[in-house]
Amino acid sequence: MAENAFIKLVPSSAKQTISIEEVKDLFHYYKNITSKTGDQLDWQFENAALPYEIKETEEGKGKWFYLQSGHERYNVILIGVDKETVRNEDEEEKEQVYIQVTLPEQSTFGDKGKANEFCKFLAKKLQGELHLFNGRIMYYYPRK
Repeated sequence: MAENAFIKLVPSSAKQTISIEEVKDLFHYYKNITSKTGDQLDWQFENAALPYEIKETEEGKGKWFYLQSGHERYNVILIGVDKETVRNEDEEEKEQVYIQVTLPEQSTFGDKGKANEFCKFLAKKLQGELHLFNGRIMYYYPRK
């Protein structure tokens, strides 16, 4: 059975909306900064930090993409952007954007570890609310 994690963009997040292209840009940014860490350590760290390539299908264009790995320990991670309707304290309905990270059945434990790392990076960068695969919630936005 597939597992899901969510990065929700709450009212006090750095951004209220995000596109799938912006998520791809953040993926490339993450790969870039990990490669710089590898340069400092004189080690090919970017190949170990996030050993995936972005793949996209015609049906998922603009909505979701997947990260495919050719490494033996890793397989696939799905990433998509969607909206949900939530109620605030005043019982007003509002649209909230979230990033969904899904591990399909063929994903490995290595995929889960890398997905957790990438989710934490996204949540911290966007100052969002991270709902982890195990149901726990991490808050990366300024709280009152």
